[in-house]
Formats: sequence, structure tokens, C-alpha cells
Amino acid sequence: MRADNSSHLIAAARNRHELTRAKAIRSLRELDRAGTPITFEAVARHAGVSRSWLYTEPDLRGEIERLREATGRAPTPPVPAAQRSSDASLLRRLHAAQERNRQLNEDNQRLRRQLARALGDQRAVEHHGDSRDRREDGHNSATIHPC
Repeated sequence: MRADNSSHLIAAARNRHELTRAKAIRSLRELDRAGTPITFEAVARHAGVSRSWLYTEPDLRGEIERLREATGRAPTPPVPAAQRSSDASLLRRLHAAQERNRQLNEDNQRLRRQLARALGDQRAVEHHGDSRDRREDGHNSATIHPC
């Protein structure tokens, strides 16, 4: 007949539960001290536990909800007028970003064409020998040159 080891399993589960609670409480305190917004997701991620487990612990759940409300209602300091961006400034930044995106798109298209040409030339050399390894301009067709 087998020995009854259930007391050991129960003790191990209780110990694991207490260690998990300690990690969650420590994480909750650390996040609060750091000024991080308190959410179930943030506490779960920081403590390495599941959100659903946090919801099953009434005291932890209550503390998270209390701190979440307290940090959620904290007013954000207004930005001084001298530090606010003007509409004209924001428009200039938007136009500059759009121009940069246009340039990057053109560069990408050019580089894709060069790469396709180089790979095609390389494939042709591999299949047809060295007779096609030079383009009309004298450059090796498998090399991409700076613009």
C-alpha cells in the first residue's frame, strides 16, 4: 500500500501560493513607489503572475483597484504656454516628416531595383558562365554601387 503524501503536496501548494502572493505584493509596492500607473496587467507582468490569479485574491484585487483609481485621478500638470507647440510649428514638422517619408520611399524603390538587377545578373552568371558578368557601363553587374 502507498504512503499518503497528500500533506506534503498540500504544504507545497500552500508555500507556492504564499510565495506568489509575496511577489505580487512586492511588485505592487515597487510599481506604486516608482509612480507607475497601477493596472492588473502591470502588476501581473512585473510579478510574473497571471491577471486572472490577481482577480481571485480579494485583498490584492482591492488594493490594485484602489491604487488604480488614485493614480488615474491624479491631475497632469499643464504644459506652460511657452513650451507648447504652435500650429505652424506642428505643420512644419508634419511636412518635414512627409518629405522624409517620400525620400525614404524613393530610396527604397531605387535600392529594390538595384538589388533585383544584381540578383538577376548574378543568377545569369551562375547559369550562363562569365560572359554576362559585365554590364555595358563596365561595372560588374553583381555589385551595387553608391548613388
